[in-house]
Amino acid sequence: MSLHTSVNAVTERIRGRSQDRRAAYLSRIDEAGRMPPCRESMGCANLAHAFAASPRADKQVLYQARSPNIAIVSAYNDMLSAHQPLERFPGLIKQAARDAGATAQFAGGVPAMCDGVTQGEDGMELSLFSRDVIALATAVALSHNVFDAVLCLGVCDKIVPGLLIGALKFGHLPALFVPAGPMTSGLSNDEKSKIRQLFAQGKVGRDALLEAESKAYHGAGTCTFYGTANSNQMLMEMMGLHLPGAAFVTPNTPLRDALTAAATRRAAQLAKRGANHTPIGALVDERVIVNGIVGLLATGGSTNHTIHLVAMARAAGILINWDDFNDLSAVVPLLARIYPNGKADVNHFHAAGGIGFLIRELLSGGLLHADVMTVAGEGLSRYAEEPWLNDGVLGWRPASAASGDEQVLRPLARPFSGDGGLKLIRGNLGRAVIKISAVKPEHRHVAAPARVFDGQQALIEAYRRGELNRDFIAVVIQQGPRANGMPELHKLTPILSNLQDAGHSVAMVTDGRMSGASGKVPAVIHVTPETLAGGLIGKLRDGDMLELDCDAGTLTAHVPQAELEARAGVKTDLSAHESGCGRELFGLFRRNAASAEEGASPALA
Repeated sequence: MSLHTSVNAVTERIRGRSQDRRAAYLSRIDEAGRMPPCRESMGCANLAHAFAASPRADKQVLYQARSPNIAIVSAYNDMLSAHQPLERFPGLIKQAARDAGATAQFAGGVPAMCDGVTQGEDGMELSLFSRDVIALATAVALSHNVFDAVLCLGVCDKIVPGLLIGALKFGHLPALFVPAGPMTSGLSNDEKSKIRQLFAQGKVGRDALLEAESKAYHGAGTCTFYGTANSNQMLMEMMGLHLPGAAFVTPNTPLRDALTAAATRRAAQLAKRGANHTPIGALVDERVIVNGIVGLLATGGSTNHTIHLVAMARAAGILINWDDFNDLSAVVPLLARIYPNGKADVNHFHAAGGIGFLIRELLSGGLLHADVMTVAGEGLSRYAEEPWLNDGVLGWRPASAASGDEQVLRPLARPFSGDGGLKLIRGNLGRAVIKISAVKPEHRHVAAPARVFDGQQALIEAYRRGELNRDFIAVVIQQGPRANGMPELHKLTPILSNLQDAGHSVAMVTDGRMSGASGKVPAVIHVTPETLAGGLIGKLRDGDMLELDCDAGTLTAHVPQAELEARAGVKTDLSAHESGCGRELFGLFRRNAASAEEGASPALA
């Protein structure tokens, strides 16, 4: 199938925009790749330090410096369910490396924080910048320069983007991403959402809420709703950085362990100079980035990737912006409904055919670049397969020819909608994004007075006082990366949902994030410029008439432009967000953060 004209046009636009930056990046990694493995020229004392604690057999292989040495960079910790399964992986990887005639060393650990734990808490203000800390930690782990390939072990929101950014700075090395998989299904997402709304209304207590949440989040593995963590896993597969079909196999199963061992063997193959050598910096090109965006749109994935994908692309010298997401969204149909855009979880999606089915459908419509490099080595068509065990031996077979449940996953001929549901919002307040795949058509146009809040707690308190039982657009300011690290405002979802269910016309506008769980209430997020950068969102006042048209992609403040610009900006005291819970360590990050549309990174502007 020939490539869709819009996909081709966006790809060429990105390639032209990125030409100089990409060329400089490729030149740097090409220079690094021409150098012999560092172990061959390293001083004896340096080299002795590098394998002093290795087992004798590994030490002998490392001493000869002839076989690949694979770095393990892991986000393991045993508090967070998504990363707890990674505890077992280093042992599996080291043995698989030995079996392949290679060695593997645990090069370094990176932090992994959970937005589910920190939602609405002070720690959430470290969340976005934890991505950059992870990138830095990955670079530190690889800086010893004794490795020939990298296995990146991580799952959740900022961890995978951070690992990829760090790995791309060592882009002359092959790198594979090794997931842990989702937990088994617990309490349905629909029931969990109902309990949350009842709690917000004061109709059930904390005990009932905690019981419901514990039934939903009940074991090892990733949370099963389709937020940023599972969007990460989809992306790594869509971008050819996982082994085919690896994303949604549950932890601690024979198939999961077989995939982990196979990833190690593949890393050893890719590390050898020759036809199979696949440096990650060459693999992640403009076509691969476009494939990632297409996968995000086709599945209704996390809005956080309108920031993270931008940063990941920049790490490879590729410049993308929200126009690219918007133009691709217009032609990429929505083929999956996974909570919060439907009732199913990722296990149901996987059982219905999963990413293998999805990739085959998108390839058949010319919506993906097939001719890309992947860690599997055979272009993206290889990813239209699923892994299986035949008498304990790992193999791949074609993904299901038909969806197992068209309420969850549909073929290209019968999409849930003709577009991806992610839109660029323009207007006199700047640029922003919105995800409308779960917003019903009758809620996509809201014209109402603004109610301005300087944080989510102020909105919560107004709701509890009964002040919000009317039509309004909540404007939540001072939530951008420079102000307080851009925390997610997910705690507002049950409140706004209740007000919408009560018949009120409501929406939200913010320079902050709404998370991968953006749902049925229209939420204009990532407004750029942010308040602290002089954005006009910070000059709105209670009662200003706002009009949001999701389908047209417009947000208008019906205030004379001269009056709006002449108003004094907000003077909110941000000192409470500058210290405590480690926030004082992140002042440098806040002061130097790029805009949301530039990836919000202090290092990649």
